[in-house]
Amino acid sequence: QVQLVESGGGLVQAGGSLRLSCAASERTSRRYPMGWFRQAPGKEREFVAAISRSGGSSVYQDSVKGRFTISRENAENTIYLQMNSLEPGDTAVYYCAAGSCRSVYECTLIRTDDYTYWGQGTQVTVSS
Repeated sequence: QVQLVESGGGLVQAGGSLRLSCAASERTSRRYPMGWFRQAPGKEREFVAAISRSGGSSVYQDSVKGRFTISRENAENTIYLQMNSLEPGDTAVYYCAAGSCRSVYECTLIRTDDYTYWGQGTQVTVSS
């Protein structure tokens, strides 16, 4: 079982930046497609960004395109979410997750149901 631990959240003013990290308990290199989700109070968990097993493909929610960047360092079993130009609407608990492709081919997963392992989350608060 993969354990995921997020870090890097905090309080930041609008327009600022944060870099979230997600450390995995076991080797994730080329094995798990990974993703970031977020959940604001009173709202459902929503997709933010996803990256393929090799890191060669990524996909983003429209509202974060051009502001957020997902990346992975397989040698360190870690994925990152660089968040720039933060807005109050980005305030949420951010979760990283590890999933499985349905074939041997690369994939990026955007549905919560596609992910098996989840971290505990890290709070991001953006003040106006």
